[in-house]
Amino acid sequence: MSIFASPRFLPRVMAADALSCAATAALQLGLGDTLARLTGLPAPLLGGTGVFLLAYAALAAWMARRPVPPRRLIGLVIVGNLAWAAGCVALLLLGGGVAPTALGVAWVLAQAVVVLALAELQWVGLRASAHGNAARPAGLRHVPN
Repeated sequence: MSIFASPRFLPRVMAADALSCAATAALQLGLGDTLARLTGLPAPLLGGTGVFLLAYAALAAWMARRPVPPRRLIGLVIVGNLAWAAGCVALLLLGGGVAPTALGVAWVLAQAVVVLALAELQWVGLRASAHGNAARPAGLRHVPN
């Protein structure tokens, strides 16, 4: 059995998603003013997204504890993670009056990279749990000689 088709794969990915969101939220809410000063990102943006991430972390943790995570919710999470990454890129490219420091750019890009990686793992896990071996990435499929 592929690691991606394991019944524990998606719950573990959702647990990782919950932990990463909770950690980010804790930093943004607990050190909001300091983080704003260091990153050049507005404190209200950091606080607002911190509250959202905390709520999302609770939902992701709930999904991680389910014996079988709800497929439709996982699909929505994937779309949400893609939207979060797009929002990060839009913030950096369009700015909207935001002038992040080098650390701010790194903070925003790190979030984009993490959510894209999580979305990919969630997508692969979702497909593998539905289709077995056929959903495994091409490089990981067993090809008989």
